[in-house]
Amino acid sequence: QVQLVESGGGLVQAGGSLRLSCAASGSIFGLNAVGWYRQAPGKQRELVALITSGGSTNYADSVKGRFTISRDNAKNTVYLQMSSLEPEDTAVYYCYARIRGSAWDSGMDYWGKGTLVTVSS
Repeated sequence: QVQLVESGGGLVQAGGSLRLSCAASGSIFGLNAVGWYRQAPGKQRELVALITSGGSTNYADSVKGRFTISRDNAKNTVYLQMSSLEPEDTAVYYCYARIRGSAWDSGMDYWGKGTLVTVSS
């Protein structure tokens, strides 16, 4: 059983910073791509940032230059450093990971339960 557990959400003023963490645990051989998605009230879930096993990153245009994604493979953990936060960043942030259970499988997609980030103006 694989679990993704997010932490680090909360309430912050516009212009402030937060750091989200997501730790994967369970039967894990390796992590392929990992990342963060978010869903604001009344909107669809959208990609925020993704990082591959090789370290390549992809960001939503709305967060480029403000957010930084990173990973610690030894800890099976992915981070999202968020700076210059804006009220429009308010959303539930979900951790995503494609996780391999063995060396010869392509992996399965897993999601965390989400952590709320609220940015006040």
